[in-house]
Amino acid sequence: MIADVKKTAEQKMQKTLESLRNDLAKIRTGRAHAGILDHITVDYYGTPTAIPQVANVNLIDARTIGVTPYEKKMAGTIEKAIRDSDLGLNPSTTGDIVRVPMPALTEERRRDLIKVVHKEGEAGRVAVRNVRRDAIQHLKDLLKQKKVAEDEERRAQDDVQKLTDRHIAEIDKLLQAKEADLMAV
Repeated sequence: MIADVKKTAEQKMQKTLESLRNDLAKIRTGRAHAGILDHITVDYYGTPTAIPQVANVNLIDARTIGVTPYEKKMAGTIEKAIRDSDLGLNPSTTGDIVRVPMPALTEERRRDLIKVVHKEGEAGRVAVRNVRRDAIQHLKDLLKQKKVAEDEERRAQDDVQKLTDRHIAEIDKLLQAKEADLMAV
């Protein structure tokens, strides 16, 4: 039973880390990367559909993303969706390719993005701590039901704490790497 609690806690903490990685990948640096358009949806025959499902997204160069729609008539819709998104990008259509240039970041914008990164990191830490709280509560419930001994429960709590510390350290590493990436000119 204790092993199940620890395993469940570790899986949830791992999912939190993956979610944070995905969220940080969406925060753009001055360089282009194809994943930045993943969360933008377009109207595809009445259905909101992610851009990578209706077009081929690739890098033309370090600062330009190329979006080639599978159907030529989707180019205008994709361009409008990218322009209307919260990313502040200004795409242009050339033939059947939508080019999305990544503007250079100003110092002020970099500082704003770092604040966003810190907020995302804190949300990740809180999520990991919530998993820890739930796991410890579950262990205490097992103790109350007399399904485990006190020393087993105490050791399991220590293991859950070590797990939490390890995942929070991983979150801190991700944040430092993203911050360094944002501040690089």
